[in-house]
Amino acid sequence: MFLTLLKSKIHMGALTSSELNYMGSIAICPDLMSASGILLHEKVQVINADNGNRFETYVIEGEKGEIGLRGPAARLGKIGDKVIILSYAMLTPDEAASFKPKIVLPDEKNTPRP
Repeated sequence: MFLTLLKSKIHMGALTSSELNYMGSIAICPDLMSASGILLHEKVQVINADNGNRFETYVIEGEKGEIGLRGPAARLGKIGDKVIILSYAMLTPDEAASFKPKIVLPDEKNTPRP
């Protein structure tokens, strides 16, 4: 049996870009990706704290300080909105017992806080 647990969380990052005419994804700053353990092309759930929209997409690497919506997801938020980005892992009960997710709280420039 496997359990699905929170693996990584970027909590309340600010949307800095939006590009509707794109094949679809979310661009995330490399520093945030590294700090959170979220990988290139990983499936993520995105929650827009300003309007309540929730959606799933995959990650592409953005520019420094960037969190950007691409493709149809660009209709689900606007620049300046705060978002929560979540990724999950499937773990055995034994693995889950000691697993700790990585939680990142970005500053106003989407830089990971120490």
